[in-house]
Amino acid sequence: MSSLSLLHHATTRLSSIHRFSRSLTSTITPAHSIYVSKSTNPYFNLTFEDWLFRHKPPKEPLLLLYRDHPCVVIGRNQNPWKEVNFRALHRSGIPFVRRRSGGGTVYHDLGNTNFSIHVPRTTFDRSATAQIILRAVRSLDIDAHVNDRNDICVGKEKIRPFIIATCSAYKIVNNRAYHHGTMLISTRLDTLGDLLRSNKESMVTKGVASVRSPVCNLQQFSSTISHDAFVDAVVHEFRNEFDISEQACMIGETDELMGDDYIHKGMKELPSWEWAYGQTPEFEYKITRSFAWGDVAASIHSKHGIILSCSIDVLKGGNIVLNHEMGEIGKRLEGKRYGQIEDSEVIGARGQSGDILQWLRQEMEV
Repeated sequence: MSSLSLLHHATTRLSSIHRFSRSLTSTITPAHSIYVSKSTNPYFNLTFEDWLFRHKPPKEPLLLLYRDHPCVVIGRNQNPWKEVNFRALHRSGIPFVRRRSGGGTVYHDLGNTNFSIHVPRTTFDRSATAQIILRAVRSLDIDAHVNDRNDICVGKEKIRPFIIATCSAYKIVNNRAYHHGTMLISTRLDTLGDLLRSNKESMVTKGVASVRSPVCNLQQFSSTISHDAFVDAVVHEFRNEFDISEQACMIGETDELMGDDYIHKGMKELPSWEWAYGQTPEFEYKITRSFAWGDVAASIHSKHGIILSCSIDVLKGGNIVLNHEMGEIGKRLEGKRYGQIEDSEVIGARGQSGDILQWLRQEMEV
């Protein structure tokens, strides 16, 4: 099967999965306007957020607050190989998750509180929802402001302030929209830095690239601020903004929610290869390497996690036989999943071919 046929097959399969997911109906409906999740499972929390978005009546505002166990969360239209340091990810045992909204890559852990504000599309205003979070932060005696990307910042604007909350991810479908972000309270900033440093400058992707900015924790300004204090402040400001009198509903991975078909299927989809990697936009990665026997350049073209083409050129130290072997390696990789060069291929190759395959596998790590 040709690489184009394989890509069409993968794309068709992926599209059918998404059509099926969207067509699922839920056996239950959201009955509250404010939810605070007790679960720290990112697959549950992100799926619950999507369930609320698709099943809450579109005219009613809604707030969700939650925390996750350590994970890297990338945007719907991002390239994980461009955004994530996979070697650091594997060393730490931390997963990455592709969410269903746009925006950039963020790090979640128990020191990072996530907020999600849902409103009718006709009244959706990213700056207005960011102001709700800003008022909550200021109520905690933090002198914060909102920048032009709707991030919550502290420090003088002229000296490049630190970001304490990203509020730039959102989703709009039909009559409803939501705006969500993360509040850094006591997160592991060293881990955040390691995991989000991929160093793939030569990878050119059609997806959305994250904007790197200096960050800090709320507890750097007040050691008494906690997850619960921030949650209470956001709930208070949300209730005032939308004139809501009800208290927050505490939810978790109950039998009723976990038994719901929409939530069950959604949680199963998020860690799947088809969603995590197969949604990656088209990209090209050009790399070079000097070996003891010569210099090599490779150009890899991929879409939806499938390698469309791989050209390998020996720049120095090559010969007719070696150039032919490089061409054969490139052809064998066409149609394969990006980053899945099998051990048997590397072990079976000899000399320069083995060197090349080992190098490519390291560069395409997952």
